[in-house]
Amino acid sequence: MLRHAVFAQIIRKCHGRSHKPLYQPSPMSLAELLSFGQKKCEKKSFQFLNDEIPIRLAHIMREFEDLPKELLTMKSVKLVRSWYDLSFKEVQSFAEKDPDDTKVLAEFSVAIQNILNRHSYVVETMAQGVIEMEDTYGMDDKISERIQYFLDRFYMNRISIRMLLTQHAALFGNITNHPRRIGHIDPNCDVIECVSNAFKAARQICEHYHMQAPELDVITADGTKLSNFVYVPGHIEHILFEVFKNAMRAVVEYHRDKFELPKLQIIVAKGKQDLTIKLSDQGGGVPYQDQDKLFQYMYSTAPRPQYTGQESPLAGYMDIDRVTHDNGSRSFRAGYGYGLPLSRLYARYFQGDLVVSSMEGYGTDVYLYLKVNSSEANECLPIYNTTTSRMYEAEKVVSDWSSSTNWNQSIRTYSTTARKQPIGAENRIQEVQ
Repeated sequence: MLRHAVFAQIIRKCHGRSHKPLYQPSPMSLAELLSFGQKKCEKKSFQFLNDEIPIRLAHIMREFEDLPKELLTMKSVKLVRSWYDLSFKEVQSFAEKDPDDTKVLAEFSVAIQNILNRHSYVVETMAQGVIEMEDTYGMDDKISERIQYFLDRFYMNRISIRMLLTQHAALFGNITNHPRRIGHIDPNCDVIECVSNAFKAARQICEHYHMQAPELDVITADGTKLSNFVYVPGHIEHILFEVFKNAMRAVVEYHRDKFELPKLQIIVAKGKQDLTIKLSDQGGGVPYQDQDKLFQYMYSTAPRPQYTGQESPLAGYMDIDRVTHDNGSRSFRAGYGYGLPLSRLYARYFQGDLVVSSMEGYGTDVYLYLKVNSSEANECLPIYNTTTSRMYEAEKVVSDWSSSTNWNQSIRTYSTTARKQPIGAENRIQEVQ
């Protein structure tokens, strides 16, 4: 099989005695991607992707094999793996081709578009596989934690690969783009415009389902200058769309008997290291013990729609690639719990984060942290190594506290794991109509 013959050879080379991969993915910073795009050399892009994409694919394809066998036997998961096998083979077919041949470059652009199209529904199909396994075999905490760990890495890997491929397609292919942008990167990203676009899209959906939606005040902190901020506008809009959507539903449902809904509030502040966007709502909040669950796949405060097997369980899920890169339409189906986990991955992809702080009985604050310095905004990529394999073997920790709480639980039971570090007046008000 291709899986055990070709890409496994790369992974085997990744494990020397030092356990340091010889074939690691090469993270790019936003500054590097921007500079690369400004130079616009198709040959160099071809050569880089020819080396990089197979490595990123191989690492996550190897990781599939550590998943529970019950999940790997699911029809939807087999389909996803077949897509990855085929894409790996397709990229590898260009390994020995001449980058100076314009025909080869044209064929490569076609292959990239084929891969993007093939993987457009990976999120939904993988989610369907998890549902199939849960419905067939059930799911205990141990398996759930392993799948959570894998999905974070799997979807982050997907985000990174699609970022590189769509950047190439935008620069050298047929994808139309904003004239100010270099590929999908905006060297002068208008954060307020991103806020407005995300709010309007979420409000349209909220009004469709609930017949009303709260308004929004946008505050720019004193001294904040939002010019010369390098970022991918589509990523910001995707993240904010999800948090707006959740906030709007919470406000509408919590104040269902009121004629006038309390407004949402956005505060944007730019410091030396972080650009922070804070969204506050008065939607009743979330109990403290449930806040960590907000970032678990398949957890949702909305009722899960009944899956009949006739369509993908995330039919209508707003995929950022189909919206931003493939000119798709925004759509939505609540109840599957993928919105916030994926949004946090988009934030973390370039070293940012998405943090939720809630007051039950009042409302929720969501903080989106983005790197100000584009040279520090490096891709955060999963790497398969011995530490990864141990994660899939680790047993669930038996609590050594009198009460099991969020802060004293961990499945990391081995010494090679590093501890996770903590993340670190009236102003001008604009009302978004």
